[in-house]
Amino acid sequence: MTHRIRTAALRNTGRAVVVASLLVIGCAGAAPEGAPAASASSGPLAPAAAVAAPAPTRNAPGCPVPASVHAAQVVLVRSTGSRAVVTACRRGAGGGYRPALGPFRGWVGYRGVAPPDRKREGDGRTPGGVHSLRGGFGTAANPGLTSGWFRVDGADVWVDDPASALYNTHQRRPARGRWASAERLRRPAYRYAQVIGYNEARTPGRGSAIFLHVSTGGPTAGCVSLPTAALLEVMRWQRPGAVIDIR
Repeated sequence: MTHRIRTAALRNTGRAVVVASLLVIGCAGAAPEGAPAASASSGPLAPAAAVAAPAPTRNAPGCPVPASVHAAQVVLVRSTGSRAVVTACRRGAGGGYRPALGPFRGWVGYRGVAPPDRKREGDGRTPGGVHSLRGGFGTAANPGLTSGWFRVDGADVWVDDPASALYNTHQRRPARGRWASAERLRRPAYRYAQVIGYNEARTPGRGSAIFLHVSTGGPTAGCVSLPTAALLEVMRWQRPGAVIDIR
């Protein structure tokens, strides 16, 4: 927000009377640090009344985005057991969030959602918390995801071996001793898929291969899934910088 100092002049019996400078306050409702405070002794006229800043817009029903999140776009995932309701929310000019797409019915891990610090490799739980949404991949061409895409074939895998230096990364076979296990990416659920930026530090055993992908009609092994039409809507709506909030 740009702060401007404006000086008004009034004509009074042939001479100019300078009115105390009026500070235009930003949307936070307070003067910036170091700005001079208005004073009743600053001139012969009473000081101008402070301009009240508009109250921040509240989140709309259906978009209970945590106050700590400030991304322009948030994909909310709210789970009950292995089922989930997924809503795409957009941040408005006043700071509150409003639904942009959904709600859609989806799925999470067959053992539900894990607290962010308790997710473990192979536990059947989807990692909770707020994560970045990264680029996508699939057996099909890019449906319109702007954050990047790669087309997979039979050689593409995602390494899930905690002992490997390539843990939680996309690689291509053959392994040649670089990993003991990896998930193949050429599969129906990954016709369209997007990487959820979980465990990007690649801490061994904390979980790998967490994606937003096409639903197979039931719980996942730890990902988030949506029916194809809903997933493509969410992918095409996104712009780089979007996040996913899983609870």
